[in-house]
Amino acid sequence: MKIGIVISQTEPETVWNALRFSNTAILEDHEVKIFLLGAGVEIEKIKSEKFNVQEQLAKFNELSGIMLACGTCIKSRNMQFEACPISTMKDMLKLVVESDKVLTF
Repeated sequence: MKIGIVISQTEPETVWNALRFSNTAILEDHEVKIFLLGAGVEIEKIKSEKFNVQEQLAKFNELSGIMLACGTCIKSRNMQFEACPISTMKDMLKLVVESDKVLTF
């Protein structure tokens, strides 16, 4: 199955669970693409002792998961972003159209 995931926040437990789900799906032979939108583009800055987002993010990358990030959202925050390709709404639309299921976190 092709699963599209949109992450649009930085609440540690929610993002941690989104990444854990993504990693589980990849390990079960599903294709997963994540699109970071809004505050979600700040994923690399999330710090929590209880919910290790960075560990799950590293695992997602090790599993060769595909991640895209909204360029407009990055620019509006004056951020430098190198974790994944900077993308557009057309890329997000493509993710939605190509996915069998889309989840938002």
